[in-house]
Amino acid sequence: MTITAAQVTKARELLGWTRTQLAVETRVSPSSVGRFERGGPKGEWIETPIRSALESAGIEFDDSGAGVRLRKGR
Repeated sequence: MTITAAQVTKARELLGWTRTQLAVETRVSPSSVGRFERGGPKGEWIETPIRSALESAGIEFDDSGAGVRLRKGR
């Protein structure tokens, strides 16, 4: 499933993470994270580490692509 820029921004906000913190967790540059959130670069090279980091931190992505939520019990 592809994640959207809006989902990444919302997930990051739910966790209280800055773009810089997400960049550290993903080993992707902060500028690349920012470009992704503005609808920039797409592809597995950036989506996979972003998704993995957010899911590891307790985020669940809606399979319809509509939203995100913080996993219960976190």
